[in-house]
Amino acid sequence: MQGTAPQRDSAAIGPSVLEIVDAFPRLLVATEFPPNASGGGPAVVRQMLKEWPAERLFWWSCLPETDSRFGRAVAAHRVKPIPPRLYPHFRLCRLKSWLLDRLWVPAAARSLRKALRELRPDAVWVIPHIWSIPPIGRVLSGGEFRFHISIHDYVDINSGIARLGAGRAARMARTVERLYRAADTRDVICESMQSDMRRRTGCDGAIVHAGIEPEDLAYLERKESVPVAEIRIAYAGTIIVEKEFALFVQALEAIRPQLPRPVFLDFFGSHRYAGRPWFNASWMREHGNLPERELLDRLRQCTWGFSPMSLTDEDPRYNRYSFPTKLISYLAAGLPVIGLGHPESTIIRAVEQNGIGLSLTTSDPSALSGQLRAGLLEADDNPWRRYQSQLLRYSRSEFDADQMRLVLWRCFSSAA
Repeated sequence: MQGTAPQRDSAAIGPSVLEIVDAFPRLLVATEFPPNASGGGPAVVRQMLKEWPAERLFWWSCLPETDSRFGRAVAAHRVKPIPPRLYPHFRLCRLKSWLLDRLWVPAAARSLRKALRELRPDAVWVIPHIWSIPPIGRVLSGGEFRFHISIHDYVDINSGIARLGAGRAARMARTVERLYRAADTRDVICESMQSDMRRRTGCDGAIVHAGIEPEDLAYLERKESVPVAEIRIAYAGTIIVEKEFALFVQALEAIRPQLPRPVFLDFFGSHRYAGRPWFNASWMREHGNLPERELLDRLRQCTWGFSPMSLTDEDPRYNRYSFPTKLISYLAAGLPVIGLGHPESTIIRAVEQNGIGLSLTTSDPSALSGQLRAGLLEADDNPWRRYQSQLLRYSRSEFDADQMRLVLWRCFSSAA
């Protein structure tokens, strides 16, 4: 079916996109989360659909919309909701997962098939996230429908195994690999995942992750190098590795009296941490879950961005193949990055290879305090001046949002 031609000002998404994409197909997104969900994955999806007209966008998910603050409108949203009390969070996870497998998954597969039949999309975009994987696998693995697939994270990371059980997590991972082979076009979040999926499936895919918008690249070009009166370290999103986070707080607490400026840790996200034993309200502040543009404006008031991953390699499927979206948020805000993690983790490789901040890999509290103090003092009162050229180079070369959209929209055209 022929789509409507884009009517936006070409400067909004870059002429390169409009030169290639002369029509928007009817696109159905199939995933676990709703259009305006919180988190890095939903933020990437919304950014890649920034110019997609709502009347040609459809959605199928396992979780209902509860908050429209991010403003992503769609023509129709079909939901096969997981009963809240059955969603496996922390208690009785394996029993709940067994019940979902037996009772909910078959009904969800029927719901997705009905949505495909009734909405008649030209293209389908699959983001296989946790409980969306089994029903999507039942419906789309057989080759009946054309689709594009995006892999943002692996399901068989340690946190997934804890919720699902090792056997179920492994089965879901195999379903994702089967979908990856069956897809007409495909993308992954980083180079290491690209290589891993090529090895596992024999199929290649593009790399698509969050990008930096043209106006934000322009902001970085003109950002002034001025001294700061405070050291404000931002943390955006959910804390995944709380042990490492608490270790970082301990190290920062130890060196705060030795630093020439006051230190604050600013939290941005939907989760609250004021009740944690490591939280200190005298120098930690929670700002809540903010829309993307407001979040970016608030991040620009900070001086560093913090991105931790596991310091051990006990969870290599997370450490080596996930790519934190918060990193791109920090880059767009012009913040050098404090990376904490195992030397082979994606965050440490990104920081070290591109010289965009501090690379911390030790689990020894005293050594960590010393390294953190030395890095903060080296940047002195002007971290932007210290890392400006590296941040600009990395942002331009790897995170052009228009180019990301161009890659993805070409895939949608191929899968239509």
